[in-house]
Amino acid sequence: MKIAIDARFFGPKQKGLGRYLQKLVEHLEKVDLSNQYVIFLRRENWDEYRPSNPNFKKVLADYRWYTFKEQIMMPIKIRRVKANLVHFPHFNVPLFYNGPFVVTIHDLVLRKFPTRRASTLGPVRYWLKNLAYRLIIWSAVKRAIRIIAVSNYTKNDILDHFKIDRRKIDVIYEGAPGANPRRPFLYMRGRSLNHVLAKDEVMESQGQSSKYSRQKPYLLYVGNAYPHKNLERLILAFQELTQRRKINLELVLVGQLDYFYQRLQKQFSNLPGLIFTDFVPDRELASLYQRASLYIFPSLGEGFGLPPLEAMSHGLPVVSSQTTCLPEILGRAAVYFDPENIKDIAEKIELVFKDKGLQEKLAQRGLEKIKEYNWLEMSRRTSNVYQAVD
Repeated sequence: MKIAIDARFFGPKQKGLGRYLQKLVEHLEKVDLSNQYVIFLRRENWDEYRPSNPNFKKVLADYRWYTFKEQIMMPIKIRRVKANLVHFPHFNVPLFYNGPFVVTIHDLVLRKFPTRRASTLGPVRYWLKNLAYRLIIWSAVKRAIRIIAVSNYTKNDILDHFKIDRRKIDVIYEGAPGANPRRPFLYMRGRSLNHVLAKDEVMESQGQSSKYSRQKPYLLYVGNAYPHKNLERLILAFQELTQRRKINLELVLVGQLDYFYQRLQKQFSNLPGLIFTDFVPDRELASLYQRASLYIFPSLGEGFGLPPLEAMSHGLPVVSSQTTCLPEILGRAAVYFDPENIKDIAEKIELVFKDKGLQEKLAQRGLEKIKEYNWLEMSRRTSNVYQAVD
């Protein structure tokens, strides 16, 4: 069987979806040695994927997602490679593609949070775009031979919004990084932040990068700044902690400085201790995880929640929103808050920040929790879905 995967989102710059695709393709190379694969990429991520399995072939499909060109050209490209099955890892399945396909639905955030604040478009164009989104995701869900949902929450959300047979949906959790706890128990073993800073100074003297080292304890968030990520309330909670409760710390927000991050920068330009890093490569990101005090995940809606699992892999205690899939995925390895209550966000952060014993407990639970999520198993189960369709 020849299977095509729309990997135009491939790579870490495309955030959670890009990471999902990268891990899926890399591990499919290990678990499926019989089928032929065609991996569609854009020019900008062409060099990020280098096949190591001779059954995997790259094909250029340089069509930007959510465009008319994508709708027209992707079906033509797929027909040319003569694929028996296509896996679309996102809802943007071209309306004019009429062959068999599997689709991964990560969440229904755009359906549940249809706000113009999530778009740079004017009101008319935004309304048209939202209408097109609803049509395309409806079409993808209805026409797919099988649907992969990344959590039970997402599966139930799909069933609530679309009248389809529940047997058509396979729940396949994403993976999590292996434990890399270089940082986790610095506080718990009686070693202070000064030890961490001294270590950074040694790294600098040895010529190693310490670009993102901070001089204060800091809270960390990694991800995009779309409105449903709820960063505005997180920043207001941080302001409550530092200005009213006089807690000496910083808030580091890691993500490419796009329109949404720039809007936050402008809105909170006078707030001391608020740091915007722009895009951070994986190697430097590991250092930020390992030296943070807490990881904060304030999202109003998620389908899986990969970033807090990445934080847990570094032994970082997690304080998270209590909404959507997050209690399902994070379990007892996080302390939860009401993401719409700024006071509750601040109180839960302060609770964990001041309790080193609780930090140790959360760090240990996190390192156990990530063992439940495995990229290789995710790819193996996805391959089984392909075989069942054949």
